[in-house]
Amino acid sequence: MAEERDYGADQIQILEGLQAVRKRPGMYIGSTSARGLHHLVYEIVDNSVDEALAGYCKHIQVEINKDQTITVTDDGRGIPVGINSKAGKPAVEVVFTVLHAGGKFGGGGYKVSGGLHGVGASVVNALSDWLEVEVKREGKVYNQRYERGNTCYPLKEVGSCDESETGTKVTFKPDATIFETVIFDYNTLKTRLRETAFLTKGLKITLRDLRDDEIKEDVFHYEGGIKEFVSYLNRTKSSLYQEVIYCEGIKDNVMVEVSLQHNDSYEETCYSFVNNIITPEGGTHLSGFRNALTKTVNSYAKEHNIIKENDPPLNGEDIREGLTSIISVKIEEPQFEGQTKQKLGNSVARGAVDSIVTEQLTYFFEQNPNVAKTICEKSLDSMRAREAARKARDLTRRKTALESTALPGKLADCTDKDPKNCEIFIVEGDSAGGSAKTARSRATQAILPLRGKILNVEKAREDRIYSNEEIRAMITAFGTGIREDFDISKLRYDKIIIMTDADVDGAHIATLMLTFLYRFMPELIKQGHVYLATPPLYKVEKNRKEWYAYSDEELNRILVEIGRDGNNKIQRYKGLGEMDADQLWDTTMDPEKRILKRVNMDNDNPQDVEITFSTLMGDQVEPRREFIQENAKYVQNLDI
Repeated sequence: MAEERDYGADQIQILEGLQAVRKRPGMYIGSTSARGLHHLVYEIVDNSVDEALAGYCKHIQVEINKDQTITVTDDGRGIPVGINSKAGKPAVEVVFTVLHAGGKFGGGGYKVSGGLHGVGASVVNALSDWLEVEVKREGKVYNQRYERGNTCYPLKEVGSCDESETGTKVTFKPDATIFETVIFDYNTLKTRLRETAFLTKGLKITLRDLRDDEIKEDVFHYEGGIKEFVSYLNRTKSSLYQEVIYCEGIKDNVMVEVSLQHNDSYEETCYSFVNNIITPEGGTHLSGFRNALTKTVNSYAKEHNIIKENDPPLNGEDIREGLTSIISVKIEEPQFEGQTKQKLGNSVARGAVDSIVTEQLTYFFEQNPNVAKTICEKSLDSMRAREAARKARDLTRRKTALESTALPGKLADCTDKDPKNCEIFIVEGDSAGGSAKTARSRATQAILPLRGKILNVEKAREDRIYSNEEIRAMITAFGTGIREDFDISKLRYDKIIIMTDADVDGAHIATLMLTFLYRFMPELIKQGHVYLATPPLYKVEKNRKEWYAYSDEELNRILVEIGRDGNNKIQRYKGLGEMDADQLWDTTMDPEKRILKRVNMDNDNPQDVEITFSTLMGDQVEPRREFIQENAKYVQNLDI
């Protein structure tokens, strides 16, 4: 029998002040993972950015200190220190200790703002071991400290400064009892702060890492704002015209900025923002932009006989092929669909963006007819290729290559039909495929050998992709379909494991496969179904015993352990084909012993993922060389 519990008036719990935040942190910052940890920094920075948007802040400095605390300093007006009549305590204390308090709720503090709309500073305070704020204002320096959201002492004057010297400095230490990790990642902060600087024209943001003896520092300062953002995103591609098109204006109290430029790729890259907050699912501002672009290009194409009067209009998808664009709006009271601010709902934003882009893009086309003609011709090429792709797709469907139960002849399938128990190894070459088929557990492990390097989808349109035999084999084996036909519920294997040689060619083949999955089946990566196998680099034999090493460091450790002498026999594996079936099973395929690396996608920094693939697989050699030189030091074998 269930235990009886009292349930009366006194059992209704009242969480006062910031207790609610500490009790349910996920409601306020999304999660207590590394993502939530970094969100704390963004909230304090957003407050400083609001000062910049209001025209008072020129420089923000973010420092990761040796003790894993964060300091954010700005040269804005400084948070007011006078007594708030309603709360009966200094305004700065109200900002850090009272939820839904701040200059963002009317009263003329800020016209537009990002962040959690006044929740940010108090939430960071509530989720910190301690937080200290220093304010410079009206020739005086003030200080106050809080511990787990509680005020330690009244706001006090601690010094003086020049009358012209103003600003706010916040230092906080995240509470290790709340967060899964309290170690800040420099590159995560770097990506977000670079994006913030692009979106806030003229604002200088400095990021410094003081944890190591060698101080790491990056400075972001873009006078061109989102025009420079588009140039940055396009730097790994070949632009079709030199100038980045830029439209800006204010309509119905909505500040609109749009920048765009086409390149020779076949993918659209578009990021939309509201008050500097990314909106991954777009919304009304994105709809307004797309409508204006489609309408204006079609209007120009018809007026100048690029498409004939009776021809069908250009499709928006065709016009946006190879387009990189940024849509940024600032609006007084943004309405987001859902708590996570994924999609803007204000209908006024659609009209404002549509009107401003239509007017200014029409004017730009008249002033730059060569650019307009280039865009129209690129769109026509895309339309023809899309029609060819549709025919190829229909043909492959009729041949049961995409959506029937007929599986590729080269696939050695597993006998278990429950996808949760099954995994498929994508293996390069027939030799390695033969060893893998012999080595595998037939019940749960399927093998699909591919011949050589698959098509680089970064440089190919859909019609070529659908006619590529190796790609069609993967599509059919996985069962999900691709792009608009994709359905993850039809996935036939819980794990898709890319197994290539541990050399440069193997890495290239793996990258080609990942590029295909990222472009055509991104949900497989997002939902954690894609893995990289880790074959050993060396086999060491001594006195009839064997050891496998997965890195040079591991080889050295083994040799130190067993002793370096003439009895050591060291074999460097050049490929999977050099291993017999038993060795391949023991080192790379046995679920009890193998090392798998799960491929993850950083949803917080989509433009970095985009840039990585276009850098590695695009036509531009110099950005690829720079990327390899910059990241070579991070390459290592990881146990996951």
